[in-house]
Formats: sequence, structure tokens, C-alpha cells
Amino acid sequence: MFTKQSLVTLLGGLSLALAQTSSSEYPSSAEISAAKATVQPYSPVSNVKGLAFNRFVNIWLENTDFDVAAGNENLAVLAKKGLLLNNFWAVTHPSEPNYCASAGGDTFGMDNDDFHQIPANVSTIADLFDTKNIAWGEYQEALPYPGYQGYRYPESGANDYVRKHNPLILFDSVTQDALRLRQIKNFTSFYDDLEHHRLPQYMFITPNMTNDGHDTDITVSGAWTWNFLTELLENDYFTKDTLIMLTFDETDTYEIGNNVFTFLLGGAVPEDLRGTEDDTFYSHYSVIASLSANWGLPSLGRWDCGANLFSWLAEKTGYVNYDVDTSNLYMNQTHWGPLSDDDYSEYYAGWPVPTTEASCSAGNGILSAVKQTYKGLTATFNYTTPFPYDSRSGNNVGVKYSRTLKNGKVESGVSQ
Repeated sequence: MFTKQSLVTLLGGLSLALAQTSSSEYPSSAEISAAKATVQPYSPVSNVKGLAFNRFVNIWLENTDFDVAAGNENLAVLAKKGLLLNNFWAVTHPSEPNYCASAGGDTFGMDNDDFHQIPANVSTIADLFDTKNIAWGEYQEALPYPGYQGYRYPESGANDYVRKHNPLILFDSVTQDALRLRQIKNFTSFYDDLEHHRLPQYMFITPNMTNDGHDTDITVSGAWTWNFLTELLENDYFTKDTLIMLTFDETDTYEIGNNVFTFLLGGAVPEDLRGTEDDTFYSHYSVIASLSANWGLPSLGRWDCGANLFSWLAEKTGYVNYDVDTSNLYMNQTHWGPLSDDDYSEYYAGWPVPTTEASCSAGNGILSAVKQTYKGLTATFNYTTPFPYDSRSGNNVGVKYSRTLKNGKVESGVSQ
């Protein structure tokens, strides 16, 4: 297995120079054409054994209420083949902050779908994976070339690819690294990687704006999901020891709780859980926490720190998940921060400070780069709770949570 440094040496300066593509919101046609002709995808592979799964596939659809998604025949049939997560929550509105949260463990106050470039000293899941050389990749339908950083493609006309649905492209720590940038690829690369057995151990898959239901509806996104997954589920290379998660970025109705239809599939779903339902409280942050627990990775020290783990994974680690009283929970807004348009959240220039000392649900401490960057600073929020809340704005306050530890001790709290 190549490390990142050994591959840099192997490829030499020329290939890496070609990967330094435009970071503009709207690159010129000439720049796009040149990059299409020269930039090659990078498909690292690894085989780091996990506690509960060896590969994780994260597939997101768009803007659909739970009941609407549950009523789609294609999704309902697929869910019955795996484990339905009844109590899985998106973390805010609109779309982009949810995608951002899935990679960075925070929304940083984002209340919009703007063009963002998050500073390189903000760590992401890519940094967690690198601690054990776990290969990762993103597959974005209609991406014109690996690592395209533009706001959308094509740049006019009907929507197809959009940057706001691409989690890791938002972070300078990824886009300023030539190799990492080329791990963000299109669907042609997905099928090439599948055929040549070079899929990464973590992948994030985003359909285009038609197939994800954003510009269409659940009938279209449900049919796309069925067509995409049914053949893959018969592919042993894809499914063996693999955990596939199908979820939605957010509900369509902002006035209701942000509980999104979500299910798990694949060979890693325990036999006794297939065809059943799990009522444990989860959020998009639970995915980061579960990835960390599965592969023995540290936490980002943000909202992933206190997030519940997938239930059978929690049992393997000895962690006890919290029960959350969702009767007073909505998860429809985010806390203040520097990426706010001062619309649904409050703009504040300072970047939120993660926790550097807390004991997190994954049980493996805080990423060393986070500890070094924020050494001596006090965490901005209480990142050890199983859901995000903000006392200053009143967002998600007054919500009760509790758990009973194996020694019988009861731990409880109220967000305030």
C-alpha cells in the first residue's frame, strides 16, 4: 500500500502540477477544458480491518420528509433488506451546512448554500483517515474532472453537479493538497474503480440534481437508488464487509423535526438486524463518530465527539448511547459562526473552538492536529452532548437526554 508521500515521489512533479486546477467559483471554459484533458483521478486502496465493517458507503439524496421517503416503494423494499434507522436526524437547513457537517463535524454557522472555502487549519474526516492510511474517495455525478472546485457544472442552464453537495471540496485542507483533490471524482471513475477492485474504504456518493430528487421528486430519486444499488448489492467485492448508508441531507418541510429517512444495507449489517428497525437517536455527526469507533480513529473534537454510535458498534466498543427526548427537538437551525449570512443564524467572525480534552464516544481521544491548533483554548460549545445546541441563540435548548451505564449509574442532562 502506497503512503501519500511515497506516491508523491513516484508520480513526480509533472502529474502533481497538472492537478493544481482553478479554485475559482466560476473557472473559465479554457481552464475547464485544459483540466479535463490533463487531470487524472487518484484511487488509493487500503485494507484496514474495522470492528464492525471494512468499507463504508455514504449515499445522500435531497430534501424529502421522512413519511414521503418511507412511502416510496423502491426505498421501502431496499430498507427491508437492511436496517431502518427510524430516529436519524439531519442537523440543520439548508443543504450545504449538512454536507459540510458530514466532513467537518460542524456547520461553522453556515445557514446558506454559498461558495465557501474553509481554512486549511480546520480538520476533516480526511485527516482522521490519514492517521491509519485508510483510503477514501468521493464520487460526484457529472463532476467534469477530478477535483473540480467550481460552484456548479455546467456553469449555466439546468442544474447537474453542484459544489454545495460535495462535502470535502469545501475544505482548503483538501483542495490545497494535489493528491487529496484527485480523490474527488465522477461516476465514470466509480465504475472504473469498481471494475478494477480499487474502491476506497470510505466513499461519499452524490447523484446529480435530477437523480438526488432536488430538482425532481422522490419518485425519481427512489428509482435512481433502486437502479444504482440493486446490481451493486449482487457484487461481492462491493458488498462484502461493507456498510452502505442511504440517507437524506434534510427534510423538505422546515417547520417539522429534521428526522430523515435512513437505512443501512450491505454485508456488514448483522444478520439478526436485517429487516428490523432501530429507534436509537442518530444524526449526521453519528456517522463520523461511528467511523472513528470502527477503525480506532480519533475525534475531530466537534459535534462528532458526543454523537451516538451505530447500536451494534456501540456494543462492540462498550459505549452506551444516550436516549434523547425528541419531543422538543427540531434541528432546523445552526449556531452562530463565520459562515453565516446572518439570516437563519447569527454571523460571528470567530471560528468555533473544538474540544481538545473531552472523552468522546468513539473512545480514541482528539486528533493531534486539533489539539495542537487549539491548545489552551476553551471549547465554544458543549461538544460532548449527543446532539448540537447553542445556548446563545436558544437553538435545540431544553432537550433532555439520558443513559443508564452498565454499572447501573444513570447519567442525564438538559441542553441549556
